[in-house]
Amino acid sequence: MKFQTAVLHAGNKELEKYGATLPPVYQSGAFEQKSAEGLAKIFDNKAPGYCYTRVANPTTAAFEMRITKLEGGMASVACASGMAAITNAFLNILQSGDEIVTSASLYGGTIDLFRDLEAFGIQTNFVENNNWGAFEQAINEHTKLIFAETIGNPGLDVTDIERLAELAHAHGIPLIVDNTTATSYLIRPLDMGADIVVNSSSKYINGNGSAISGILTDSGRFKWTREKYPLLRDYLKYGPMAYISRMRATIFRNFGACLSPQNAFLNLIGLETLGLRMERQCKNALGLAAWIQEHYPEAAVNFPGLKSSPWHQIAEKQLKNGYGGIFTLRAGSRERAFSLINNLKLALKVSNIGDTKTLVIHPASTISLHSTQKQKEEAGVYDDLIRVSVGIEDLGDLIEDFRQAIEMMEKQ
Repeated sequence: MKFQTAVLHAGNKELEKYGATLPPVYQSGAFEQKSAEGLAKIFDNKAPGYCYTRVANPTTAAFEMRITKLEGGMASVACASGMAAITNAFLNILQSGDEIVTSASLYGGTIDLFRDLEAFGIQTNFVENNNWGAFEQAINEHTKLIFAETIGNPGLDVTDIERLAELAHAHGIPLIVDNTTATSYLIRPLDMGADIVVNSSSKYINGNGSAISGILTDSGRFKWTREKYPLLRDYLKYGPMAYISRMRATIFRNFGACLSPQNAFLNLIGLETLGLRMERQCKNALGLAAWIQEHYPEAAVNFPGLKSSPWHQIAEKQLKNGYGGIFTLRAGSRERAFSLINNLKLALKVSNIGDTKTLVIHPASTISLHSTQKQKEEAGVYDDLIRVSVGIEDLGDLIEDFRQAIEMMEKQ
């Protein structure tokens, strides 16, 4: 199936009992079985079925199957948030003494998570994205995974996934990629060599800001070994399902950050229009970014779709259907940035991305608030930076809104 067909039909194994065209919301905390023996088998992972929504739920499973198909993976696990998905992806294989090597250009919340992992004896080494010498130098015998974002948020640097995957596999290490800003509409990291892909489905997948959620998808291709990944030793007998099997049986089940069935249902609704929305948002982002660059060159617009972007060549090679729906600009000072944001009439001051509406924030005082100055600089966050997540409004109206806001900022 092509993309827009797949978001409507992929992952549907059978017709719903009463003919519903969307999976029903199974708003139940637990599920009755016909016998005590049957319930015991489900708890012991010796029979398929549902026992408790913290472990699995039919509505959530329908969402997981759809994302698995779209990302081209073997299996997915949906979580309560994007951060919960990343945490589960990491802690499923990491223990005290292990290390992570990651691109330094990351969402501020993920940087905060790396700081929290230090309390568990897990260290993170940050390197410049696509700096292959720096990646090589940072890898050592304790390194257990490499992490990067497809398109950095808010740095908007584009990771060369194929080359990073080759480097990771040369060292016997899996590559985990956060695909939130691009989604499978623009790129499927698993097709390019990544081993696990994570999405904060609160963003473009949901599309309207109605549900917090996250999901991770395993390719099933990485060759785990009991020597390097001892936490998986009892699950290697499941072959390609070793990683997901351990997660389902332990870390995901016991940490309890499950996705609610209602939010899974909202994601399934949003997912149906993902391709249509992304097509419009990518076109709007390119049009608005190009207009600002032409009329206000001092704003230093950063967008992978512009030829002025240092990441344009990689984006051209790697992304399909567009360059994403986010761009940044610099106002000259924190005060001017706040003034521009406050003078916008259509764009909402919201710390989210991927909504149908255009959203703007000042990253330095919000999503990167807790990052050190060095971490902010490495992530491309400056005190005058504004991040714009472009929606599906008419482009002419967005241009007019930014024109009058910039003029008001200049007057003030």
